[in-house]
Amino acid sequence: MKEYFPDIPKVVYEGPDSDNPFAFTHYNPDEVVAGKTMREHLRFAAPYWHVMRNELSDPFGAGTALMPWDDGTDSLDNALARVPVFFEFLDKIDIDLYCFHDRDIAPEGKTLDETHEIFARVVEELESYQQSTGKSLLWGTACLFGHPRYAHGAATSPSAEVYAYAASQVKHALEATHRLGGTGYVFWGGREGYGSLINTDMKRELDHLGAFLHMAVDHAKKIGFEGQFFIEPKPREPSTHQYDSDAAACLNFLREYDLLEHFQLNIETNHATLAGHTMEHELQTAIGAGALGSIDANRGDELLGWDTDQFPTDIYGTTRVMLEVLKMGGFTKGGLNFDAKRRRESHEPEDLFHAHIGGMDAFARGLKIAAKIIEDGKFSDFIAHRYASFNTGTGAEIESGKASLDSLDVYARGIDAPQLASGRQEYLENLFNRYL
Repeated sequence: MKEYFPDIPKVVYEGPDSDNPFAFTHYNPDEVVAGKTMREHLRFAAPYWHVMRNELSDPFGAGTALMPWDDGTDSLDNALARVPVFFEFLDKIDIDLYCFHDRDIAPEGKTLDETHEIFARVVEELESYQQSTGKSLLWGTACLFGHPRYAHGAATSPSAEVYAYAASQVKHALEATHRLGGTGYVFWGGREGYGSLINTDMKRELDHLGAFLHMAVDHAKKIGFEGQFFIEPKPREPSTHQYDSDAAACLNFLREYDLLEHFQLNIETNHATLAGHTMEHELQTAIGAGALGSIDANRGDELLGWDTDQFPTDIYGTTRVMLEVLKMGGFTKGGLNFDAKRRRESHEPEDLFHAHIGGMDAFARGLKIAAKIIEDGKFSDFIAHRYASFNTGTGAEIESGKASLDSLDVYARGIDAPQLASGRQEYLENLFNRYL
């Protein structure tokens, strides 16, 4: 078989002392940490859209990526030619899972029927390569934001015709995800929002979106898809405001439209940043509702105001993410999808490997550090002590719902004025640094 990365060896773990740029120094997939192997904890996935389709353009310049396997056309033949390249990459980088948008893997045809036929043919090819390589699909989704027809939204479009077109696209993407054994299906509302309220009926659009998601739930039951539905929050860009603006907004929407039992959240680091939150905040918001399902692993650039999707190399960040994942008990149907792209200057094929190696090692280090922090228990003990007044007496009555304003008034008038204990933030920051 033809090799598309002939000069790249299969990446393996060589340990922290290795100076081999094509080796893992911290990600040892078979190493057991906190009761499971790193492979089981981290569940890395590669995104088809960035690995195979990202030309590395930016708002100020054309793409620079060298992709010798791609002839640059939107033909079915070219779409099929990308598939073996992708699976060779997965094999050499030792990633077991992947994710796709329908339009990443297959182009549109001249008619909707032809579009679905082309898509089905590429899905058939993906299925064949999954069977021969043992690789699996983490989740699939439909691209309902790239084509000009979705300029005003898809499930929130003012056009019923566009709405129906989007529904047809989701039907086939969901069926393909089911066929490929995907453990989840994601909705990212890239255009589900507004540019201006002067021409928008927000309530009507939200009602339409709620109905659209219920249709997806109903169709999943019809075809026997038992995977998890995810919503991926993002506040803006490309829309001025997107209805899935952050974790709290998504949870509110899901509760209002009676969808929470069917959906969890796919949280992305760069989207949290754009929402004005930390990744910890978004993760804890989702976990608090029992709704954290999966994570898009990347980071943003604090000096730029858009979604830069950079690879995660910040050990502080990966440690804080893995602390939350471990505390919630780990992934079930989700994982860590590298929704990240190389820099425009890193345009050669081997840069795909350097980028993923860095992200995988960063998360492996984060996992080991997080496990040690949890094992030592110093942070959890401090926090538990800080809230100890709610464990007994009046505090316990507050938490159990037995307290009232009258009872608390009586209690407050019978005690001395409260003296606050220090939050010890600087001490805890110093303690955290000792683990790194």
